[in-house]
Amino acid sequence: MTPPGQAPAGLLPARGRAARVPRGVVPEEPGPGQTSVWDHPRPPLLVRDPRTVVVTFGAEVCRTSAALTVLETSHPPTWYLPVTAFAPGVLRPAAGGSVCEWKGRAAYLDLVAPDGRVAASAAWTYPDPTPAFAALAGHVALYASAADEITVAGEVVRPQPGGFYGGWVTDDVVGPFKGGPGSAGW
Repeated sequence: MTPPGQAPAGLLPARGRAARVPRGVVPEEPGPGQTSVWDHPRPPLLVRDPRTVVVTFGAEVCRTSAALTVLETSHPPTWYLPVTAFAPGVLRPAAGGSVCEWKGRAAYLDLVAPDGRVAASAAWTYPDPTPAFAALAGHVALYASAADEITVAGEVVRPQPGGFYGGWVTDDVVGPFKGGPGSAGW
């Protein structure tokens, strides 16, 4: 895992991405302070991100500056927040689960607002992640579309296209992103 404040190893220079980009996909060129998701590695890279994340769902339900992000080719970062940063009662176990070839078996969680609203299976966690992603234990990721608002360093995040992947789109990352129409084969 990359320490905070240190550039992640494994990101490719723009000229090295050609082998990773599917036919017909034209990556956006990153501007100053931006990265391309086509420079994210495969297998994914786990990185600390010290920017402040605030999750609002009826009220502020999480605030942390101790997030982890997973950077994977064609995906905007998936943010994992310490479970201890969530208000009591906001997360509850949900039915179902899935398996990630890199991180292991995921368990789903409902997001419960203080006013009683429920976003079913809006979050997930890896109770026993693979050794390469062991730092994800005790952390929770959630779909940006499930919350009323999520901000990273004050910027409102946008959900990754489609309904399956949980990446958060911010102005510092460019695509195109997997998840939208026509991207199933990426």
